[in-house]
Amino acid sequence: MGVFVLLLGFPGVGKLTIARELGSLISAKIVDNHWFNNPILRLLDEEASAPLPKGIWEYTGRVRQAVLDAITAYSGPSANFIFTHAGVEGDERSMRTYQQFFDAARQRAAVFVPVRLLCAEEELARRVSSRARRHHLKTTDVETSRSRSQQAVVLDIPHQHALTLDVTFMSPTESAAAIRDHVVTCLANGS
Repeated sequence: MGVFVLLLGFPGVGKLTIARELGSLISAKIVDNHWFNNPILRLLDEEASAPLPKGIWEYTGRVRQAVLDAITAYSGPSANFIFTHAGVEGDERSMRTYQQFFDAARQRAAVFVPVRLLCAEEELARRVSSRARRHHLKTTDVETSRSRSQQAVVLDIPHQHALTLDVTFMSPTESAAAIRDHVVTCLANGS
């Protein structure tokens, strides 16, 4: 039986870094949210100075669905996947994205494990300002990060395998180990 781990968290929390650590622990393929976003976003203003056009996220949703359809159709039944998503509570698009992952896991009869990654505002602002993020079209705006931390909540959908993990003072290795232990428990308890 395969597993779908969905790492949810605000930009800068370390979703991809943790996914890389976790991928080696549970032998999983990593599918970062920027794999869906960047093919579309790279077609736009390279300086990222203009606001994103209305409706652009519908195109990234189509890319995401195509990837999930291919996984469902062609990956082996015991394949494990780790996905990342910057879901926000109360946001309809975040809910639709979550549902895409959930539905794909169900179609594959994989154990679905949503993991909320939380981080204190100051640490998140420090992490989001990393210069390496800009190269991957990831947000580096500290003020937006602070505002998001103060006004929004990471998507929190009740699920039997859900885990919430505060990674403010945890290394990516420690975070990945905690998630691995949770995944092992979920697999032992069945789907």
